[in-house]
Amino acid sequence: MTKKLFVKTYGCQMNVYDSERMAEALGGEGYEQVDSPEGADMILLNTCHIREKAAEKVYSELGRFRPLREANPDLKIGVAGCVAQAEGEEIMRRQPMVDLVVGPQTYHRLPKMVQALENGEKALDTDFPEEDKFAHLPKLRTSRGPTAFLTVQEGCDKFCSFCVVPYTRGAEVSRSAERLLGEARDLVERGVREITLLGQNVNAYHGAGADGAEWGLARLIREMAGIDGLERIRFTTSHPNDMDDDLIAAHADCDKLMPYLHLPVQAGSDKILKAMNRKHTRDDYIRLIERIRAVRPDLHLSGDFIVGFPGETEADFEQTLDLVRQVGYGTAYSFKYSARPGTPAMERDGQVTDAEASDRLQRLQGLLGEQQRATQDAMVGRHVRVLFEKPGREPGQMVGKSEYLHAVHVDGPAELRGQIAPVEIVESRTNSLRGRLI
Repeated sequence: MTKKLFVKTYGCQMNVYDSERMAEALGGEGYEQVDSPEGADMILLNTCHIREKAAEKVYSELGRFRPLREANPDLKIGVAGCVAQAEGEEIMRRQPMVDLVVGPQTYHRLPKMVQALENGEKALDTDFPEEDKFAHLPKLRTSRGPTAFLTVQEGCDKFCSFCVVPYTRGAEVSRSAERLLGEARDLVERGVREITLLGQNVNAYHGAGADGAEWGLARLIREMAGIDGLERIRFTTSHPNDMDDDLIAAHADCDKLMPYLHLPVQAGSDKILKAMNRKHTRDDYIRLIERIRAVRPDLHLSGDFIVGFPGETEADFEQTLDLVRQVGYGTAYSFKYSARPGTPAMERDGQVTDAEASDRLQRLQGLLGEQQRATQDAMVGRHVRVLFEKPGREPGQMVGKSEYLHAVHVDGPAELRGQIAPVEIVESRTNSLRGRLI
């Protein structure tokens, strides 16, 4: 008998990928994924621990499922991901209706954990196992849309002082190139035209190649570009210190590598960068961007920023604004600093008040918004190639992504889905572009 599985995903693209793989793993136990928790036999929350009060939000979400549990005592509820890794037994203690807690490195054990649930037991696994979880997961079989994520690297060794990732995802580990190429071929056979390579620190990738040598990310991208039917490759998220010469060169000589780069800097002040343990300076970052743009002048640059980091003065913040003006971003993500338990920054003196941080965030987002709008406005009149993914909100409309990751809407038939077609941009809208098929 088929059972219904509802998965809710929080956070980054890697969690999206993990949720897909967990659903695939549970498919072997008779679970079929559904879009609503109502009527589900299992609810699984795949959580993120990056933002403030992440755990409290999970408990709040679990509380919303209480009526469903009361209506169906056989409903199983699980918590996965980074909050599960960090909180572990505390989740089950605080919320007894939770049956299963699994960390991001052990979800390949879900089938065995589900069997324990069926025997009336609870299941908890937040180990950092030695075995490769991906080797134990079932081969992907379901049909796919035209785009897909593919995790190539997990964990981080950088230990930025504000970040919990090294503690929830563990040390940097890279998957073998042969396995990744095989999974990429499977994705293409199932309809995928574009793959985004994922990692907490993706450009630190150093997987074993079929030839026995260690491959960097650039070598993996070039080999993946040889797969027939795969038209586009992207990667995220990168660290400036791992942007090596070969990867820069790949932006010039690999046609399938799209002209979009997410390269977080976090701050524009050397004092704050040092306090963040970023291990690069403001000038290092600027010179790196200049080198990349020298080989790919049309690069669409994206970044991350944190304001209100402990010890940040108004002068430090002004340096961040100055860096943004100097570099120029097509897209950026900005946040107020939030203290994460167990991170060094939480213990630092000079905590910035919430009012100051909010004011700085508003000013930074205003500048970044101006740059994003200018970038989009400059696309009007240009010809781009759009990979169409789905119908738009309006009848007869299709939506896809340009090479630069802009969302593009056109009037066109549903048969465009999965195709790459030339489009002229005719209008810049809020967070999207309107075009016409050429």
